[in-house]
Amino acid sequence: MKNRLLGVILALVAVGVGYFAYQSLPTEKPTALVYEPARALEPFVLESSLGAPVTQESLHEQWTLLFTGYTFCPDICPTTMAELRRILPELQQATNWPVRVWMISVDPQRDTLQRVTDYATFFGEEFVGVRADHPELYPFVTGLGLMYSIPRPEDQDYLVNHSAAIVLVNPRGERTAIFNAEHVLGAVPTVNMAQLAKDFSLIAPKFR
Repeated sequence: MKNRLLGVILALVAVGVGYFAYQSLPTEKPTALVYEPARALEPFVLESSLGAPVTQESLHEQWTLLFTGYTFCPDICPTTMAELRRILPELQQATNWPVRVWMISVDPQRDTLQRVTDYATFFGEEFVGVRADHPELYPFVTGLGLMYSIPRPEDQDYLVNHSAAIVLVNPRGERTAIFNAEHVLGAVPTVNMAQLAKDFSLIAPKFR
């Protein structure tokens, strides 16, 4: 009887130790900057490749990745678009909500709506091009935590300085996270897409 009681006690102790060890395991966390709580966006109206203007309500019922770019961009923008297209199927597997990409043109002077539409839709139906004139565009971009700067050129071959980071907006239209670009000497600054996909798989399931 004593042996049986001792066996039960030891078994309970083993279960307790195992549970404690499990609870003590480090929880994997995203490397992205995650906003807790998520941050609401200020109201906006932008032209879009969807055939109608987009507003904050256009971000509802979907996960959206937003980044700044322009159609004359020689490196960061096409690289980012192509890489996002490559990982989109993986992102979609992590959520039941649709996943979309918005490219926000930061070259109001040269990027007409038609140019932005042609550029964005080339990468697929999940990609949306948006634009606005500077007075409407600048508050929207800075509200996302991004920046751009247009030089005053003497010709039309100027380059636009802009953020290479990608912002994640949740299905309520709130800023949830920002994926910063990796800066390596001699290389174009881009977001690590493998890490973005991994972080998204950790962030998306927690959305309620």
